[in-house]
Amino acid sequence: MLPYFLGCPSWNDNAWRESLYHGLRPADFLPRYTQVFNAVEGNTTLYAWPSADKIRHWAEVMPAGFRFCAKFPQDISHADDLRVQLSSARTFIDLLEPLGERASPLWLQLPRRFGPERLNELKVFLDALAPRRTLAVEVRHLAFFDKGDAERALNRLLLDLGVERIGLDSAALFSADPSDPAVRLAQSKKPRVPARALAFSAQPQVRFIGRLELAANDYYLAKWVSRVADWIEAGKQPFVFLHTPDNRQAPELALRFHAQLRERLPGLPELPTLRTADTEQLGLL
Repeated sequence: MLPYFLGCPSWNDNAWRESLYHGLRPADFLPRYTQVFNAVEGNTTLYAWPSADKIRHWAEVMPAGFRFCAKFPQDISHADDLRVQLSSARTFIDLLEPLGERASPLWLQLPRRFGPERLNELKVFLDALAPRRTLAVEVRHLAFFDKGDAERALNRLLLDLGVERIGLDSAALFSADPSDPAVRLAQSKKPRVPARALAFSAQPQVRFIGRLELAANDYYLAKWVSRVADWIEAGKQPFVFLHTPDNRQAPELALRFHAQLRERLPGLPELPTLRTADTEQLGLL
């Protein structure tokens, strides 16, 4: 059993049919994903509310120790006033109830326009929900990255509430040549902000957005290998999610990170390869 959570932006990527999901039907994607990784980002809930039937299905498939970091839907996180969305946020939490602790932490991914003048609004929202569920917040406004009063106020608010600040690292992505269409598209969509390696609770959160060439990410991964190893040795349980520009190689990058972490922490177990006998067996079900 891993002492940390490792995963990708989603589990239902058709681009992985020749790697992680070789020979499988779409219905078998999630069971296979949970054989290799123990966590996933909840991008699917950011863009659309899942049905109650879908939630019940996920609850049947996801193992007890699995973590689905469901993101509050955009109609909540990107609203003009978070306080007005508290009722919807509670409804969303109720919808996820069949997943129990597997839907944890819940992520609030805020848009770039959410600036320091809205911190009180964020405080009211988190105050109302943090006692009920474990939460993590991702900010994108540049004022929260300048080490000034706004960033200190944000960090103090989250620290006081035990809410994690998600560490987004896109440096590798923005070091890549934008002539590749996948890279250019990712650079146009992803925020270019300084990485923050913070732990406001026992479960720090990291999102790493890498390059297409897997080996080219090693330089940028090295600091996270060191930081995650330190967190694990300190008794924390980090969450680490790996992206590539079009996410075709996200599973390979996640396994590459784990292999490098095992060099630092040799006691960590190996993870399954992307193609195993288990994959073929799942395809027969």
